[in-house]
Amino acid sequence: MQLNRRFHAVFSLLAFLSVFTAGKTLAADWKVLPGHVPTVVSQLKASGRVVSTQQMNLAIGVPLRDETGLDQYLAELYDPASTNYQHFLTVDEITARFGATEEDYEAVKAYARTNGLIVSGTFSNRMVLDVSGPASAVEKAFHIVLRTYRHPTEGREFFAADADPVVRADLRVNDIQGLTDFYKPHPRLKKMDAMSMRAKDGSSPDGYGYYFGDDFRKAYAPGTTLTGAGQMVGLLQFDGFYSNDIAAYASAAGGGRSSIPIQTVLLDGYNGVPTTGANSGNSEVSLDIEMAMAMAPGLAKIVVFEGGPNGQPNDILNSMLSYSNTVKQLSCSWGWGGGPSTTTDGIFKSMAAAGQSFFDASGDSDAFTAGSGSANGVDNTSLANAPSSSPYITQVGGTTLATGTGASYSSEAVWNWGTEYGSQYDGNGSSGGVSSYYSMPSWQTNISNMASRGGSATNRNIPDVALTADNVYLIYGNGQSGGMGGTSCAAPLWAGFMALVNQQAAANGKPPVGFINPAIYALAGSANYSSCFHDVTSGNNTWSGSTSLFSATNGYDLCTGLGTPNGQNLINALAPSTAVLAVLVGTNGYAFGGLISGPFNPNSAPFVLTNASASGLNWSIINTSAWLNASFNAGSLAGHAVTNISVSLTAAANNLAAGSYSTMVAFTNTTSHTAQSFPMVLTVLAPITFNSAVRSSGNFQLAWNTTTGAVYQVQYKTNLSQANWINLGNATTATTTTMSLTDTNAVASSPQRFYRLSVVP
Repeated sequence: MQLNRRFHAVFSLLAFLSVFTAGKTLAADWKVLPGHVPTVVSQLKASGRVVSTQQMNLAIGVPLRDETGLDQYLAELYDPASTNYQHFLTVDEITARFGATEEDYEAVKAYARTNGLIVSGTFSNRMVLDVSGPASAVEKAFHIVLRTYRHPTEGREFFAADADPVVRADLRVNDIQGLTDFYKPHPRLKKMDAMSMRAKDGSSPDGYGYYFGDDFRKAYAPGTTLTGAGQMVGLLQFDGFYSNDIAAYASAAGGGRSSIPIQTVLLDGYNGVPTTGANSGNSEVSLDIEMAMAMAPGLAKIVVFEGGPNGQPNDILNSMLSYSNTVKQLSCSWGWGGGPSTTTDGIFKSMAAAGQSFFDASGDSDAFTAGSGSANGVDNTSLANAPSSSPYITQVGGTTLATGTGASYSSEAVWNWGTEYGSQYDGNGSSGGVSSYYSMPSWQTNISNMASRGGSATNRNIPDVALTADNVYLIYGNGQSGGMGGTSCAAPLWAGFMALVNQQAAANGKPPVGFINPAIYALAGSANYSSCFHDVTSGNNTWSGSTSLFSATNGYDLCTGLGTPNGQNLINALAPSTAVLAVLVGTNGYAFGGLISGPFNPNSAPFVLTNASASGLNWSIINTSAWLNASFNAGSLAGHAVTNISVSLTAAANNLAAGSYSTMVAFTNTTSHTAQSFPMVLTVLAPITFNSAVRSSGNFQLAWNTTTGAVYQVQYKTNLSQANWINLGNATTATTTTMSLTDTNAVASSPQRFYRLSVVP
């Protein structure tokens, strides 16, 4: 037997070498897709092989055709000074402009079929392709061996490839989900011990004082009449739920919540039946639904995207994207392994382009440790921390809220049970830290002194915001109830809050807000930050593996980000009710024209700034041209106030060479971070000279030098004492360097004529 095993090993090695190391020609024909083997595999001994007939389901990620173009469009889409600001795209438009080609997608299908796999699911945006088949076909298609191992921490068997998959070099593939089940998705919630944990301030019906129903609205959206009407919330899930649990919560919480329809979208062959047992995820699904309706009791619908315990994250995420026309706020309270994924990031970017807001629970393991291979590294591929470092979604940390019975907001601290209850809860708290994979996004550079906060001045810092993650009441598990903690509570609460924001935006005739990070980090650098956020300055998320990082501080920190929402103030900032900011007076005030060295006509463009809301606002002008200047560059407007601004040519215009000069002047509402842009054009002409003025019979024939593209008007007087010049014909655009015009019967109609030539702006 020993001899046979050795012979088999040598034969397998020779076969592998003959295919993949035969020389340069074959090396150029194939490519390796890295990052598909759990790092722990190198430390384990295989217990066997996956049965060749075992059915497997894979999600193959197909790269965007023009990711750089999508990145540029996103930068414009969320820049208030850009003409593309909030010009969101449909999924079909995103696919047509930036997505994989049909030929690339069909090539991946053909490759799968050729190797014995079945195409089991397709997506119209061509970012993910689902295939299925026996393990033997998977091994053949990707030149791997699927082995089984004993899981080092979870007391179960798992399977994994013995090497990273290999595909044809010309095949456009990013990654493949489903080649291992080492990374089971993990919900980000913790059950509370009602007997040993402190008394609470909430109104839960069990008498333990957990936060429940309208408690969240009283704390974070007091006094608002917004309910999320007309808006939908979408939830990512790897399990099912019991409808009677949701009905019981909605009935007890009241406020119309029982009228919210719950729609399930079943994916990856999942039948929707909740799992049971100590580690079941149905409590997570119930929590997410109940938190969304708690904050937004008037939602039009909650859509639950269920992939089941064996679902592939990219399948669920891409399905959520396909609902972008109707579901604008999304939440995820699960983490999975494998680290950052190019395909996942492409889906998140597409969500932002489609105007969706995605909130992700940052995690429940306290501070992330430094480095992708560290004990709790946010980018550690062996941990269920993805997608907590992604800069393309909003990462949500957790707080412990204090209100007083039946009262509104009082104070908050960083959620950290280890600090609050002792070492037995070590590592149970709001996750935050620094990504070793992603660089700092542009909008996060607004935070000053990031290093002094324990963060990085070059890499992505986590989280972005926070909300209640402690003392939360839940009905789950087919009739059970109790207290919960975790950032799992905070993310769907933020999605519910976003439904209030987008309800107001829709009422004002405006598009949804979409990816909120550029807007909220702009607020962080303004005087309005303190009115829009509860700044959490107490507590920390330290634990035994990170004893000094991180602590809450003024402004941004790596425990709770920018803080928690401060009700209507933040809603108004994200979805301002201001109908008009700036109006240009006159139809031609934006076009200036004249000869080299001037004068130019007109010399200024008058604007009227109007604040149509009852609340005050701050404004400023964005102007990058040296030849323009405004009478005021910034100021404030009280509610319903009006002011006049003049944008004029500067002395620099007199020094410009002949030509056409264009720029954009943007009036920015710095309170709501909206802007209106106006084009400004200055046409500088070379000196006008008449080539000739010839009398022919009773007519005068005029000819002069021109600047191509300029508009000229010939005028005349019969004597110089006349008050006004008379237009001779219509204004004419020059198409060459000379023009001519005949003044017919001029001599017969008057004894003399005086002519002049002017440039029409």
